[in-house]
Amino acid sequence: MTKKQSKDFFSDRSSLDMDQYLVFDYVFESFIDPEEAAAHLCQEQSTAQWKRVGVDEDLREQFGAKVIELSVEKTLDHPSLKLPSVSDTRSYVCRVKIAHPHGNFGPKLPNLLTAACGEGAFFSPGISLIKLIDIEFPSKFLEHFEGPKFGVEGLRDILGIYDRPIFFGVVKPNIGLPPEPFAELARQSWLGGLDIAKDDELLGDVPWSPLSKRTALVGKVRKECEKATGMAKIYLVNITDEVDRLIELHDIVVRNGANAVMLNTMTVGLSAARMLQKHTKVPLVAHFDFIAAFTRIPNYGVSSELFTKLQRLAGFDSIILPGFGSRMKTSDSEVFNNVEECLKPMGHIKPSLPVPAGSQWAASTGELHQKLNTIDFGIVPGRGVFGHPMGPRAGAASLLQGWEAYHRGIPLEDYAKSHVELRASMEAFGN
Repeated sequence: MTKKQSKDFFSDRSSLDMDQYLVFDYVFESFIDPEEAAAHLCQEQSTAQWKRVGVDEDLREQFGAKVIELSVEKTLDHPSLKLPSVSDTRSYVCRVKIAHPHGNFGPKLPNLLTAACGEGAFFSPGISLIKLIDIEFPSKFLEHFEGPKFGVEGLRDILGIYDRPIFFGVVKPNIGLPPEPFAELARQSWLGGLDIAKDDELLGDVPWSPLSKRTALVGKVRKECEKATGMAKIYLVNITDEVDRLIELHDIVVRNGANAVMLNTMTVGLSAARMLQKHTKVPLVAHFDFIAAFTRIPNYGVSSELFTKLQRLAGFDSIILPGFGSRMKTSDSEVFNNVEECLKPMGHIKPSLPVPAGSQWAASTGELHQKLNTIDFGIVPGRGVFGHPMGPRAGAASLLQGWEAYHRGIPLEDYAKSHVELRASMEAFGN
């Protein structure tokens, strides 16, 4: 590409109708001139060839991606990742924003990600490492997406809970239980005060716990617990499976009394999730399996914050994501950013309930509230409820007691003196 041709892939926001563009925000490492590398990035992901031989035309004006911001953040003596054909020479770490015409692919998530994260991005000449940090969506593009059907407010309306976080719990043992003991564990947790009992992300439609039988038993138990407690309950069932089974499994479990469904988003794909969102009449919840494989390496892959935004766009009412603490190996800032992506304004797209996960117990809800400064989140213990030494009923009760103590400004140690479930939780799970 000549210098002149490189310049033709540069523009600025003021000269473009930004309603017609998405903005792809990347960090990349280049072993060639950064402007040339950025131009290649635009070329490869849009009009790789912009005219026919012997024809006077230039397709770039309408279809070409354009660099609208470029900065060099630092210079390295050598590329940080040595790949075949990558020159062992000075390398530049750059931040670039590219305006890409969304008419090139339309409101289709597979086609959007093909442009933003496909061959044209990860095999672009002169670039050894690249990470997609964010995508800006204009209202013209967002109007084609429904987003969450329920969102935070809808989930609260179902449960009738408006003054505190939502208490999830992962039934444990997560693998190996037949439907009968599984249903009994869910019963005890709901009677103890849990709002949402859920399948583990590893538990699907398996011979030793067929989805049809498990959901029939747990769905019946859920309704019994609602009558016994006078409180609405949710059974969140994992229907992750082959894409051509998702609608069938959804219909089976909802008919059996499951009133929310969960997908491991990136193992089935965002498009599959969007398909299910259009079909379902119950809340749709995302789990973060396979996402770390794309996000964890600095300057390579896709940011977890963008995955959260895309899951919300696809229609998830709640998004379970890696939370605070050493268990999840995620920085506090990344957790904050993901929670913000669930809740911040996004045109007409409703907020999704964020559920930061990771080794939680009775003390965790107050700690999360202190950090997040909102009650619009969920807490999702496993062993913190189902590994409680007094059983899951006491484990669920300890969650509410931990929140009550925090909400009233009473030290946990003092509140535990008159609440045996909380005291046992502190002895089992406290540091």
